[in-house]
Amino acid sequence: MVRSRTVWAAAALMTATLAVAVVPAEAAPAAAPRAVACPTGWGSVAKSYSAGTTDSVRNVRTGRHDCYDRFVVDVPGGASNELGYTVQYVTRLYQDGSGRPIPVGGGAVLEVRVNAPAYDVETGAPTYPGRVAQPLPGVNIAGYSTFRDTRYAGSFEGVTQLGLGVRARLPFRVLRLDGQIVVDVAHTWGAAAR
Repeated sequence: MVRSRTVWAAAALMTATLAVAVVPAEAAPAAAPRAVACPTGWGSVAKSYSAGTTDSVRNVRTGRHDCYDRFVVDVPGGASNELGYTVQYVTRLYQDGSGRPIPVGGGAVLEVRVNAPAYDVETGAPTYPGRVAQPLPGVNIAGYSTFRDTRYAGSFEGVTQLGLGVRARLPFRVLRLDGQIVVDVAHTWGAAAR
């Protein structure tokens, strides 16, 4: 009798194993897009820091992040406490000195003024290859969520002026780092991105 129970138990176990193997597996549900907590409270009012340097602007570049698009002005040698700026929304970008209007595409225009020249103060030779009223050289903003256009407005009396066209008037922040002014423009006014 013991032997018969063992045979029956083994048969039942084999049947259960085969039944599980034959049943098709269901696909796991697709993972939902991950929500990212985005910083809030930046606002869209003008931001500035009064300082200046004779170290020169050498490069401008951009980057994409989950919550914002980033605009970086490189001023190698400029300590963060020496890098002054004014960043603000304007109805139209006007070149310092001449007052010449410079068209910038997008739903809103951010004027970025860095208190550093784009030329060598000793020789007057340009240190940044931008051409007035032209897109910023080497900057490709195709596929960005917020950025729509970039323009160089020139460098006058130690201040370099840039135009950044954005999708709409969105919140932004400005960071001063050693050798850099960083402008982050949020993708939305909300607190999360997908």
